[in-house]
Amino acid sequence: MDNLKDVYIDQLQDLYSANRQALRVVDELAKAATSTALHAALERGVAGIKDGEQNLEKLIRAKDANPNAEHCKGMEGLVREAKAHALNAEFGMDAARDAVIITQYQRMAHYAIAGYGCAAAFAKQLGFDDDAATLRGMLDAAYSGDKTLSEIAEQTVNKRAA
Repeated sequence: MDNLKDVYIDQLQDLYSANRQALRVVDELAKAATSTALHAALERGVAGIKDGEQNLEKLIRAKDANPNAEHCKGMEGLVREAKAHALNAEFGMDAARDAVIITQYQRMAHYAIAGYGCAAAFAKQLGFDDDAATLRGMLDAAYSGDKTLSEIAEQTVNKRAA
């Protein structure tokens, strides 16, 4: 990578890979959730991840790059953790599983927040104003999903799990 544009494209490709990996496990987390509010929030998360994947593909292709040129090892690890701790573990109560589902989803969301924030800053610096606006929208959506899951945890799930 020779310059910020190269770094920017690399980060978009990494985010694209992260979204593709997260999509499958978030769908599984939604199906495993027993809280109605959590299930609905995760279903919205799945839709948001799909939108993000499509937006990232457009941004990458507009720069004459291949969306599939990177494999995100960070999200690979987060997906593996989500499967191990939320999907494959044994739980004595459903609310405890829901609490872990929230934990694992938020870890993935925070990874996305960091990536979108950096990519938006790079786009702004490079004068890619439309890209920056798209990425800020994706960043806002990730923040919103994270906030919603925190509210569900604090208002219902954690109380039931306690």
